[in-house]
Amino acid sequence: MWKNKRVIVTGGAGVIGKELIEELLERGAVIRCFDIVPQPKDFWEEVEYCQRDLTTLNPVEFAPFDPEIVFHLAATFERTEETSEFWEENFRNNIILSHKVVEAARKCNNLEKFIFASSYLIYAPDLYLYDSPQSNPTKLKETDIVNPRNLCGAAKYYTEKELEFISKMYGHFISISARIFRVYGCGSRDIISRWVRMALNGEEVTVFQKENMFDYIFADDVAEGLIKTAENVSKNEIINLGTGRARRIEEVIKTLQEQIPDIKIREIEKKGLFEASCADISKLINLTRWQPEVTIEKGIKRLVEYEKDQRGEK
Repeated sequence: MWKNKRVIVTGGAGVIGKELIEELLERGAVIRCFDIVPQPKDFWEEVEYCQRDLTTLNPVEFAPFDPEIVFHLAATFERTEETSEFWEENFRNNIILSHKVVEAARKCNNLEKFIFASSYLIYAPDLYLYDSPQSNPTKLKETDIVNPRNLCGAAKYYTEKELEFISKMYGHFISISARIFRVYGCGSRDIISRWVRMALNGEEVTVFQKENMFDYIFADDVAEGLIKTAENVSKNEIINLGTGRARRIEEVIKTLQEQIPDIKIREIEKKGLFEASCADISKLINLTRWQPEVTIEKGIKRLVEYEKDQRGEK
């Protein structure tokens, strides 16, 4: 499918984007990448890299390339409890940016599929937040109630609705919104990667609410999942992209201790609701005949190896 396929990737310099581009290149795709940051030193020469603020994107920057597939990953994130400063940043770099990307894609006559990196934060938090720790997680389904948990979730939902609107008005391409769960990966700013870097630096890792349960998915699996949806989904869809298994923070810490025995852990008390969530990936499996393969144990092992390699350690 991918041989000489013209593909645009927004946010291609990010942790998911780089994995996605590597996989697409191996499959023979021709890629144009957009990202706001300068081109990384180790980026692929065969990829056309466009350093660009997509909030001011002109549709003509997409059209001459004549993409057949667009993967829209570019976004801004903050912690789940967002700060006041994030309000404007979210509006600009999630809502306006995505609107510009969708507008540009709409004007590409040969576009076949638009794959959007959405988020599980779209789901109503009442479904998976509790006053006390839970024994089992809530499996979130694509048909569950939507009530975005924060500004980022609201922005993702807005883009999903824009894609739905564009499909009804014009309908010349398929749109797939992948509601992605908790991503971690090599070179990322995610919490697990930060813990690994702190531990290797001899810094103390602060942990609270170890009973919280999340569906952690490795960036490589996210990239592969996005590719599988592009290959196999033949109509507009919303699809969960997670592992289908929740892991407690205390399990993550135990795995870190196995990989970095001298890690320094400090537990602190923090009041608040407890999360117990994971993806129902039945739809993903049914449509793609694929599911994520990297367990938290394998993923953390790879993170530690990566960070040691970056530091010149064995």
